[in-house]
Amino acid sequence: MKIIANLLVSLVVAIALAAIAILSVQNATPVSLKLLVFQSIQIPVGVILAFSAGVGLLGGALAPLFLQNDNRQTRSQSDRLENEDDF
Repeated sequence: MKIIANLLVSLVVAIALAAIAILSVQNATPVSLKLLVFQSIQIPVGVILAFSAGVGLLGGALAPLFLQNDNRQTRSQSDRLENEDDF
């Protein structure tokens, strides 16, 4: 079952990268990003998409590590409270 999950994840990432490549070739015009009063320099759309995809992949890979750590702490605290009630 884990092999199928890994295959599906790899397939989704490959399709997303192919879509980014096709879109970046078709849209080579430079754009700038604006956030409130801040504005970036003008860079091609493909660079922005590739950077965003990379940040998203890293964030998705690191998120379970942080969530798993929080669950362990919560579980250990609830176990301590249950053990204290036994006395």
